[in-house]
Amino acid sequence: MARKAKRKKSKRWSQRVTRESDALTLDKGVFTKRTPRAIAMSLKRSSDRSKRRKSGAYRSAMSMLTFYINRAGKDLSATAKKKLERAKDELRRLYGKG
Repeated sequence: MARKAKRKKSKRWSQRVTRESDALTLDKGVFTKRTPRAIAMSLKRSSDRSKRRKSGAYRSAMSMLTFYINRAGKDLSATAKKKLERAKDELRRLYGKG
């Protein structure tokens, strides 16, 4: 009887998801850009160009931003988190959603 080898689970699964996600190909350092607008524009550009996303461009871009905020949350400084939250508002404006 053959035994299945247990897979070693990565402690950084969210890093792997961000790197290997089928949703979007992100620009390097997108979440560390200087302004919320620059972050939002980079996400919009990546989402609009993507042929692999499974939902609309706006939803994919917002999902990736929210995913990053949730995963990095405890390690983000207050100013970085505030900048990323403002990037959400910019993304809504860029897509005419609010």
